[in-house]
Amino acid sequence: MSAEADSRRRPPWADFEAALRERGFRPSKRWGQNLLRDGNMARAIARDAGVGPGDFVLEVGPGCGFLTMHLLDLGARVLGVEIDSRLLEVARGLLGEAPELELLRADALAGKHALAPEVQARLPRSGPWHLVSNLPYSIGTPLMVVLSRLANPPQSMTVLIQRELAQRIASTPGGKSWGAVSIRLQAAYDVELLRAVPRDLFRPRPNVESQVVRLRRRPGGTPPSADFDELVETLFRTRRKSLGRLLADRLADRGAALALLAAHGIEASTRAEALDLEALAALAADRAWLERPRAG
Repeated sequence: MSAEADSRRRPPWADFEAALRERGFRPSKRWGQNLLRDGNMARAIARDAGVGPGDFVLEVGPGCGFLTMHLLDLGARVLGVEIDSRLLEVARGLLGEAPELELLRADALAGKHALAPEVQARLPRSGPWHLVSNLPYSIGTPLMVVLSRLANPPQSMTVLIQRELAQRIASTPGGKSWGAVSIRLQAAYDVELLRAVPRDLFRPRPNVESQVVRLRRRPGGTPPSADFDELVETLFRTRRKSLGRLLADRLADRGAALALLAAHGIEASTRAEALDLEALAALAADRAWLERPRAG
């Protein structure tokens, strides 16, 4: 669809501002409400996602529905999850009724480590599906990690997030940004940084830079185990400590910790950020870690 056709179909931004004012809408910092108002950028993000007719798409935080509109134009089946009823009303006014669209008023997360039951119940139990969202800044990290650990995780995640988070997700071993978030997501996905999005395309204008990032699930991959995730959490909880000290504390046995590291050719003085995915996976699969004392 051309930019001219889009402008004929979608009312000007001033109309949306007026509709939001009528409903008493005030952007919430706690909910990370920075609305992408630019139709061209919304169209570009939908195109970046590479979805097509019949593809199931989860969109978290659809706001006024601009990105949703372009996903529907591509033929996708969209589940839009919006926490704010006022935004949901405005989105419904733009999008109307469509058999390929469900708009759900809900918080996508039930705490930091679980998807809301009403959202999870609507996701495909088998087959590929996708996350495409201008993610609220407040839930970007936990939502992507939670989705990546589902029994049937998204085939791809194309999201607009803070540039700092995007760069952290795409970081490599050895750097300060290499940590639990990048490791948990890269354990199952290849990460690609896409377009930068200027601040003035949002309302309100955010205080941080934003970027589109695309994560593609590796063929045949399975979500990493809880043992892997706990190892990563243990090793990166206190980055300044050596692996020897961290594992000695967790295993309650310094000798066992040193033996575990030695078996994998790792010096006890090594810091966690030096380990790559292969080394972390090998440690997580080691019997010494699998038989660790259980918390509680």
